[in-house]
This record gives sequence, C-alpha cells and structure tokens, in this order.
Amino acid sequence: MARVLNTDAHFQISPDSSTSKEKIHLIVRVKIYGLPMQKISNQRTGAFGEEIVTQYLSANHAEIIERNWRIREGEIDIVALYPNGIFAFVEVKTRSSVAFGHPFEAINRDKARRMQRLALGWLATHGCFGCDYQIDAAAVLIAPDGSHSIEYRANIL
Repeated sequence: MARVLNTDAHFQISPDSSTSKEKIHLIVRVKIYGLPMQKISNQRTGAFGEEIVTQYLSANHAEIIERNWRIREGEIDIVALYPNGIFAFVEVKTRSSVAFGHPFEAINRDKARRMQRLALGWLATHGCFGCDYQIDAAAVLIAPDGSHSIEYRANIL
C-alpha cells in the first residue's frame, strides 16, 4: 500500500494564446513512498519523444552520434551530425498535453545557456573544439490515441 509522504501545491501563470489574458493553473504534487508512477510515465514519455526525434533526424540525413550524454552539469538528449558537417545538440521536450504549456515553454534562458555550455563541453571532450555546431530544440506532442506531432527548431541560439 502506498503512503503519502507530503504534498506541494502552487500556482502557475501562463499566457493564453487564444486570448490576451493569462491562464492560472493550480499544480499539486504528491510525493508517494517508493518510485512515483508519474515519474515512470514521464520517463517513458521522454524516451518515446527522443526516439521519435532520432528517427526524424535520421530521415533527414543526420547521423546520430550520441544520445543522453551526461556530465555533472546536465544532459544532452541527442548529438547529431548533419551532412554539411555541423554538429547539432538537440534538446527534446515531450508532452502528452499542453495543459501546462507548450513543450518549448520549458526551455527558458537558463536552460538555453546550460545547453550552450554542455555543447561546448561535448565538443571539448570529443576533440572537436572549434567545430561548427548549433543548438536545436524539438517538441513532441503525443495525442491520447498515440499519434504524435513534431515541431523542430534548428539553430535556436
């Protein structure tokens, strides 16, 4: 039997694209003893999104060099090499709903700067410092029926 350890609630304000007003969301987090089921679901959702974006890049003639490269500062979801010799460091955001905002809204200024530092770290550790590179972002939206859509933005920085 699961036991609730604590709860956390806060409000999130986001712009409503259909009107000029803002939406207010009440976000409640419940921490349950053991690994939360929501976390497992989020991990699966993220892995699915990364796989879809990997297939998308491969279909567009990019070579996948590495996935989920980690250092202390963070993780690069996908490192790809385009046919023109430019490395792409791809941040993938996957959502099953836009109830809490579009996936791209999760990439703020701090996240973008961290992605830049991670890309430079990858280039330095792989002997490619000075090579051409770009930071890309991909948003994957999964519909309830399992279908999905991809929005890909190249060279966001």
